[in-house]
Amino acid sequence: MIPTATKTTFADLHLSKPLLRVLAEANYHHPTPIQEELIPHALKGRDVIGQAQTGTGKTASFLLPYLNSWKENGPPGPTALILVPTRELAVQVAEEAKKLCPTHHIKTMAVYGGTRVVSQMKALKDGIDLVVGTPGRVLDLIARGSLHLHGIKYAVLDEADRMLDIGFRPDIEKILRRVPKERQTLLLSATVPDSVMRLTTRYMIDPFHINLCPDEPTVSKIRQTFYTVDQDRKFELLLRVLVKERPRQAIVFCRRKRDADKLFTKLRPKVPRCGAMHGDLQQSQRDRIMAGFRQGKVVVLIATDVVGRGIDVVGISHVINYDLPDDIENYVHRIGRTGRIGNDGVAISFVTPEEGDHLTSIEMQVNRLLEEERMPNFEAYSPRAKKVDPEPKAASPVFGRRSVKKYRRL
Repeated sequence: MIPTATKTTFADLHLSKPLLRVLAEANYHHPTPIQEELIPHALKGRDVIGQAQTGTGKTASFLLPYLNSWKENGPPGPTALILVPTRELAVQVAEEAKKLCPTHHIKTMAVYGGTRVVSQMKALKDGIDLVVGTPGRVLDLIARGSLHLHGIKYAVLDEADRMLDIGFRPDIEKILRRVPKERQTLLLSATVPDSVMRLTTRYMIDPFHINLCPDEPTVSKIRQTFYTVDQDRKFELLLRVLVKERPRQAIVFCRRKRDADKLFTKLRPKVPRCGAMHGDLQQSQRDRIMAGFRQGKVVVLIATDVVGRGIDVVGISHVINYDLPDDIENYVHRIGRTGRIGNDGVAISFVTPEEGDHLTSIEMQVNRLLEEERMPNFEAYSPRAKKVDPEPKAASPVFGRRSVKKYRRL
């Protein structure tokens, strides 16, 4: 379980009075554990590695130290640069920064691909203090001569593991080599594999490492279950699950973009307050859908893994794996969209009879047996159901259980 907050107050962290007033207005009174641990070290100017699960308040933990130390008569041009893996996360971090700004003089901007670069160039020319961006667009703006990094004093790598997973390492290194060496660097990541550690060794100075991740890779308060269902009956099951669960907000994950589009086309007449998000949509469409999801106008969001990591909405009560992820680690990232900051969450997976071994691999990854659920008056059949293995070979309880489920009538 991740506690929602500590007994410490933000005043105990020695933040400025203007910033404390903004936090009070936002109804932020007690820091989360990552905020309590990271902010004091960042305020002292130290480089910090913050390791914590998503949904624990990491964004404010790296924004508040910068906002606290910002000076109105500083050098022209941006003084802080935050690199993030996705467009959606760039928008979200920039919006949080604007929300927490203790003065309207601090100008914040999100830069990312898929939108007109000319408008971003113009805004940078007018003057921006805090730039939040994806590595590709940041490099593009540098090459065009619109983004100058010589004044950067505060650099943040948010979701560093994810940025490396999707191939941003060369871009990140090119950017960090252009940032002044006399800077403070913060790195936030759910995991710190060797690839991330190599970044910290090369570009950080004696970083203080805070690790608040539990031994188990999943949030303990998320109820994880599965239904066994034939591929051609998934849609019918989804409708029944939505009626049964009545989610406050849900993300339904599909494996491919075309599958997300097909599911959206079928679901929209039944669930008008639904939307779809994947990499082929224009940025204006993605922005509109995400705005609707954050405002609660979209209740069911169909998404692919490409955009799933950029969705960080506190009100998500359910994650439904319409398709199991190909990469087992993506299962952890998917279900991490719910159960945010200590709230309860539900993760439901649809498993075809042929995917028994894949489900077993997921259970081994999260070190937990997922509970099977059954829908009243709904049975799944498979052509393989005719094949019965009455005497499965001896195996571990997990593998033995799955081997039977693959062939039996459900």
